[in-house]
Amino acid sequence: MKPNDTLFTSGKYFTGCNYWASHAGTNMWIDWRPDVVDEDMARLAEHNVRVMRMFPNWRDFQPLRIHYGGGSHEREIRLREDPLPFTEAGRAGVDIVMADRFAQFCDLAEKHGIKLIVGLVTGWMSGRMHMPEAFQGKGLLTDPLVIRWQIRFVRYMVRRFKDHPAIAAWDLGNECNCMQGISHDAAYLWASTITNTIRAEDKEHPVVSGMHGLSPTATWSPEDQGEILDILCTHPYPVFTPHCGTDPLNEMKSILHSTAESVLYASLGGKPCFIEEAGTLGPMIADEDIAADYIRACLFSTWAHDLRGFVWWCANEQELLTHTPYDWDAVERELGLFHTDGSPKPVVGAMKEFADFADSFSAGVTGADGEAGNTLPTYLQDAVCILTAGQDLWATAYGAFILGKQAGLDITYAWHLDEIPQSPVYMLPNLCGLAAIEGHVLSEILRRVEAGATLYVSLGNALMSPFSSYTGVKVKTRRQRTQGDRVTFADGTTADMWSEIKNQYEVTTAKVLAYTADGNPALTVNEYGKGKVYFCAYPIESDAGCHAGMVSGEGARDLYRFYAACDLRNSEKTAKSDSPYVCVTEHIKSDNERILAVMNYSPEERSAHISCNSYTLSEVLTIHGGTAAAVDGGFDVTLPGDTGLVVVVRA
Repeated sequence: MKPNDTLFTSGKYFTGCNYWASHAGTNMWIDWRPDVVDEDMARLAEHNVRVMRMFPNWRDFQPLRIHYGGGSHEREIRLREDPLPFTEAGRAGVDIVMADRFAQFCDLAEKHGIKLIVGLVTGWMSGRMHMPEAFQGKGLLTDPLVIRWQIRFVRYMVRRFKDHPAIAAWDLGNECNCMQGISHDAAYLWASTITNTIRAEDKEHPVVSGMHGLSPTATWSPEDQGEILDILCTHPYPVFTPHCGTDPLNEMKSILHSTAESVLYASLGGKPCFIEEAGTLGPMIADEDIAADYIRACLFSTWAHDLRGFVWWCANEQELLTHTPYDWDAVERELGLFHTDGSPKPVVGAMKEFADFADSFSAGVTGADGEAGNTLPTYLQDAVCILTAGQDLWATAYGAFILGKQAGLDITYAWHLDEIPQSPVYMLPNLCGLAAIEGHVLSEILRRVEAGATLYVSLGNALMSPFSSYTGVKVKTRRQRTQGDRVTFADGTTADMWSEIKNQYEVTTAKVLAYTADGNPALTVNEYGKGKVYFCAYPIESDAGCHAGMVSGEGARDLYRFYAACDLRNSEKTAKSDSPYVCVTEHIKSDNERILAVMNYSPEERSAHISCNSYTLSEVLTIHGGTAAAVDGGFDVTLPGDTGLVVVVRA
């Protein structure tokens, strides 16, 4: 982490917004109105928006044109029609008028106490390309000429503005992975080039990825971004992310999207992560009150899971703008925190409420400097979820996270070809395909189980080798399924299940924890050395991650009961909720005190009992209302829909 980085400190939390001026949107630099920007910022600061992600539009700041001679020969690059001046800005191809406007912008941000995350190479924005005219038709991430001028632009901007007190971080640019389809190695090279250019000028401020849609199997991966950059980020819009637009925005699956995706990136990339862009994408997704419920729940959830901040898209409405991309894309017009007349929407009220809480929260934790700081200790985690080739990676990761929360588990992630962290519990969910997991990887996991770890395995359509030696069951027959199963658990509860493949199993050494109507084992546990292996015969994670109405709302299938029937919890944990919708993260404050962040992930008021073993309720910090009352063995909570509260328990 960079020496002066306070914005992304573990246990702290910031709220903010992405910004284009209310009068002009992406044309704000060429239609510069500092009076409007000043008013916009004053309105944001009044609502405790203290961080802003902003964008020096590449098209405007580096307005280069290639001038052609005879035979369409590229003769000269100019600043529009003029020769490049022999100045620092001119040698960088930067319009000094735009750079001076950027300086005014920074001064206004400082005036209003707003810190800036600067998206440097912003050639893609809101569905339209904004590249300099000279680079049209060229590879914006691979062409040597383009990269040469990107380096000059970035170097100039960072060198000139690195010491401005409003600057908090540099961002490579807005979703630069949308600017050109390229190879994995080319993506690594481009991100390294721009990052190293920033760091050559500024060794103090952290550098943020700015990318979205990362995956270990994609061109842009969290592992590469984590290796190169200081901070990772997510842009978790439900409509644009697979499997995330299935449930109402204020239901559990939708609320956990930003948390699950960000924990995934942080786990695989090994760097802190924050939500850099998020929003509802307008009133066709949810009305203003539901949007406020959604953001309220997302803020609490991401804060509790050590994600460093939440930045809304966008500050202002853009429904009256007639230039592209706003003329093209209806989804870009009604995304603001404020209405066109400047009146606040409920969502900015919810953000202010949480920002005020985050500012005042004090866990009483003494930092390295000996001073008590307003930091939330990191939460206790239960298991490492190992993702593998052949599966729908995001659906599996997403589903496992949701089911884990419902069963009282907090999971992190590893990619099967990366180094797998040490953990008392490992999960191999939804194994799929002919090459579900490499033999040497499975052998290493089983070696750890033999030494005392626990392994959970669930099966998609995988052909595994070995299999029966550690699960304690063997396959008798395999066929394509024609009908579902009714599964009965040890407590007599039932669940209707489906999978693509139906295996008929024979139990060898395992103990059956749940079974089907025809006697087939559905969930088993087997001793393996000093450890144990749980086997689930259904790809429950994929079901939960992919499909609508599986985990909450009317008709939910309670798939979390497969996890709840297994002993996967961290033995250090003391708190456990008896409701799958009222979930807890546990944070060790001192030897005899713990902080519990308790969240209702449903739109209805819910009550739950939180058992705490030898701990008793000491203090209640209510953010949104709700109550907590001590009872024998723990405390009872009642929470309005999509809200949380914080309690301190003491041994």
